[in-house]
Amino acid sequence: MFSIYKKELQSFFYTPFAYVITALFMFLFTYMFNSALGDLERPILQFTFPDIFYNVIFFFIFLIPILTMRTFADERRFGTEVLLMTSPVSVIQIIIGKYLANLTVFLFMMAGSAFFPIFTHLHGTLIMNQLICAYIGFFAWGAMFIAIGMLISSFTENSIIAAVIGEIVMWIFMFIDDFSRTDFIMQFPKLQSVLYAFAAQPRFAYFSQGFIRLSDLVFFASAIIVCLSWNFIAIERRRWKRG
Repeated sequence: MFSIYKKELQSFFYTPFAYVITALFMFLFTYMFNSALGDLERPILQFTFPDIFYNVIFFFIFLIPILTMRTFADERRFGTEVLLMTSPVSVIQIIIGKYLANLTVFLFMMAGSAFFPIFTHLHGTLIMNQLICAYIGFFAWGAMFIAIGMLISSFTENSIIAAVIGEIVMWIFMFIDDFSRTDFIMQFPKLQSVLYAFAAQPRFAYFSQGFIRLSDLVFFASAIIVCLSWNFIAIERRRWKRG
């Protein structure tokens, strides 16, 4: 598994890919931070980060599919999947290795944003518990969507298609709660409750407000396990078809 993890990290960090996507994330976070400063009426920095994270998450879903689109799609496109499947490494180790590599890049991106809380702490007031909860929620949210993006990437050999489909799926998860509150869906309470159960946005909202609920942690963890399991089934099925 470590060999797969190392190989994936090299593909990210030995090329401009990881640095470009991190730069895009930092640009996005800087823009949201400056916008928050522009809304202040006091000269002293006195605000929390929940609103910044909450706004970043709407735009950050454009970056996650870009991060995960090549995970399995390029392996199929360039014919290296056959070599990967015939290696002594098991399928589950391949999936976990690739997942951890994507997660490492995500953590690398998040680490860059630590500058802004430090800057705020030096020049104003920082509510630490809300900041920690916001980071935990943002990490859980990103970890779930990385698993979803990897699953979608395993279904196609075209990385662009994987990115587009991943984008659509992530938008659905983001706004399914709004859809569940439409007049039409509200006529069917059971359907509304089912749709709302899959909504990721309200769960992240609790984190961004400084609350950690066990049900939310279970939701994100369950989604990750389910997606990685489906990923295993999809790849194992192709492996058996190849004989």
